[in-house]
Amino acid sequence: MPGGGKSLDNGAADERRPGASAEAKSGESAAIRAGAVAQRAAQEVRAALRPFTIPNGITLVRLALIPFFVLSTVGGRHTLALGIFIAAGVSDALDGLVARTLGMRSLLGTYLDPIADKTLLVTAYVALTLPTPGAVTIPLWLTVMALSRDFLIVLVALLLYLAAGVREFPPSLWGKWTTFFHIFTIALVLLANVTRIPELALMGCFYVALTLTVVSGADYIRRAAVQIEAIHDDQQR
Repeated sequence: MPGGGKSLDNGAADERRPGASAEAKSGESAAIRAGAVAQRAAQEVRAALRPFTIPNGITLVRLALIPFFVLSTVGGRHTLALGIFIAAGVSDALDGLVARTLGMRSLLGTYLDPIADKTLLVTAYVALTLPTPGAVTIPLWLTVMALSRDFLIVLVALLLYLAAGVREFPPSLWGKWTTFFHIFTIALVLLANVTRIPELALMGCFYVALTLTVVSGADYIRRAAVQIEAIHDDQQR
């Protein structure tokens, strides 16, 4: 009997071993997969947050050019100011091209690039509005409207985020055209301080920029209202 009992125990143990081994292998495989997923996620996060890329370096150079642009504008060195503005525009196109071509997009770049662009535009508008003897300037009413629109966009985006958790509010076609004409207005005023530009062309540009500023501002409010209503309707269902 003792011998028979021992034999049965060994048989039962032998029957349990394959299942335990399979479970151990399954757990080990799951752990390996989980580790691989975590490693890939960590690599993606590091790639997204990497600050030291060529496009980000170009964007930082554009930010560094802004003080020199202001000093040149206020100091009456209009040719230099125009050259700096053109160089900033070229760098804006270049950093996006490099990021797409070399696969160097980063999370920092998605925030840094628009910040650099907006900082340059706002600074240029303010600097070119300051009264300078003998220089062509941007009318104060246009600068006030342009800055008010930018403040409105920030306020709408903040309200959407706080009220509905909306993190992205992309610009509309009206907004893109407005930004283009703001850039064109700055370039035309800078050029008018280097060579003669007909006053009619300048005033036409100013009024077109004003019209687009008002229309795009109203469009931002309309789109925000529609988006909030859509979110509200979804919550009611």
